[in-house]
Amino acid sequence: MEEARRTAMQRMIDDAKKLGADAVICMRYATAQTMGSAAEIIAFGTAVKTL
Repeated sequence: MEEARRTAMQRMIDDAKKLGADAVICMRYATAQTMGSAAEIIAFGTAVKTL
């Protein structure tokens, strides 16, 4: 699960960089069980550009 959290966070950071963001604020994780022994982890936040 720790590796999945790191991967989700890195993907979020990469997406924010593609948008030209300088930072991600209000970052959160969400998890959901998709099958008996599988789960998904979602990292989301707000990409911001500083002045």
